[in-house]
Amino acid sequence: MALDKVLYTATATATGGRTGTAASSDGALSVNLSTPRELGGAGGAGTNPEQLFAAGYSACFIGAMKAVGAGMKIKVPDDVSITSTVGIGPITGGFGIQVAMAITLPGFERAAAEQLVAAAH
Repeated sequence: MALDKVLYTATATATGGRTGTAASSDGALSVNLSTPRELGGAGGAGTNPEQLFAAGYSACFIGAMKAVGAGMKIKVPDDVSITSTVGIGPITGGFGIQVAMAITLPGFERAAAEQLVAAAH
């Protein structure tokens, strides 16, 4: 799907792969990367691409719920939270990822929450 209009562009550069660094072009993000033990690395104090993906996915999905909610005349509470769990593992021909989200919408009945989440997805 092509965008009708690009509203914002983010640019980041990773150097050194899973044991390197990553930084955004505007300097707002600068992280050390380390490979988790489960993937054969040393672990270490750095973050990893899956953690960054999970954080970004959670934040973006909240933004999508707020945008869709505004169109539906539904106020998404400021304390909405999403915990995204990102898994990585082998698939035929390579590696893949999977994402599961646990969404907390305080003050919403389950049916209304499910409708909002489905519309945002």
